[in-house]
Amino acid sequence: MGNTFGEPILDVADLETSFPIKGGLLKKKIGEIQAVSKVNFTINPGETLGLVGESGCGKSTVARTIVGLEKSTSGHIYFEGKDLTKITSREMRLLRKDVQLIFQDPFASLHPKMTVKELIQEPWQVHTDVVEKKDWDKEVIKLMELVGLNPDSRHNYPHQFSGGQCQRICIARALALRPKLIICDEAVSALDVSIQAQILNLLQDLQKELGLAYLFISHDLSVIRHICDRIAVMYLGKIVETGDRNEIFHAPSHPYTQALLSAVPISEPWSIITREEIILEGDIPSPANPPSGCRFRTRCWKAQEICKVEEPELISRDGGHLSACHFAEVNKSVIPEFEKSVN
Repeated sequence: MGNTFGEPILDVADLETSFPIKGGLLKKKIGEIQAVSKVNFTINPGETLGLVGESGCGKSTVARTIVGLEKSTSGHIYFEGKDLTKITSREMRLLRKDVQLIFQDPFASLHPKMTVKELIQEPWQVHTDVVEKKDWDKEVIKLMELVGLNPDSRHNYPHQFSGGQCQRICIARALALRPKLIICDEAVSALDVSIQAQILNLLQDLQKELGLAYLFISHDLSVIRHICDRIAVMYLGKIVETGDRNEIFHAPSHPYTQALLSAVPISEPWSIITREEIILEGDIPSPANPPSGCRFRTRCWKAQEICKVEEPELISRDGGHLSACHFAEVNKSVIPEFEKSVN
């Protein structure tokens, strides 16, 4: 795992991102979808923060807002002290050298008619100060070797590679600009489990060698457990629990986190080990019309009257890590059995 030190490289403060809902003949705004609502977190240099939650909870919107692909409605995004919500398009384009994004589908991320060499060196055409043109081929070879690819295949096209190899190409392209922060948006979810482990190990090795910081977005708790130092759990646009890896996996206090952990598959279902199974009832509410008070209350077995009228703050409860629940309490009966042996 990366070591944390110094000031945060990324500080997200009260971030909100909404999308208008338009209707009628004139397509006027009739409402809005609150994709991200008052989200706060920091990432330190050399650290990996995991952002986990169900599909549609706003994880990817957070990532896209950070890199400027979506515009924030309010709040601040500080990268090395500079507020990204207040800079010009040109300044954001220059900043993209330091913040790179790796997407879920490696095949969709790579132009099918460009060779690996062309794909990796493409960023240098925009950011001409990173590598001199006479050194492009040499640098491509270095990057391919760094991510575990045979540089002799640099003149091949994406369709000539496997999914895992294509994701390594995407990683090499992200590294081409020598970034300080890489955002991995479900970067291994489209890969086979055995390939996932290889890519995760590669990302950890690169972090140690290059001092990278990661924002790692995933719905898979097993993946999050493997690579992340700290974890933020997200539900319906809000972070409901955050803490270091051991706190989240060994002492979950928010009901939603407990439900996620109880759903992690048991590796030996025939064994005598039993866990409390938490089955959430109902569907995720619409972000266009979120519940009053606590957004999780419509599916929560602990919900009481206060949950309807008062939104719980994300604060430390009973001296523990941060949790946004009026009735937060540790429940170790939901912890997967492989976690109980990790110490």
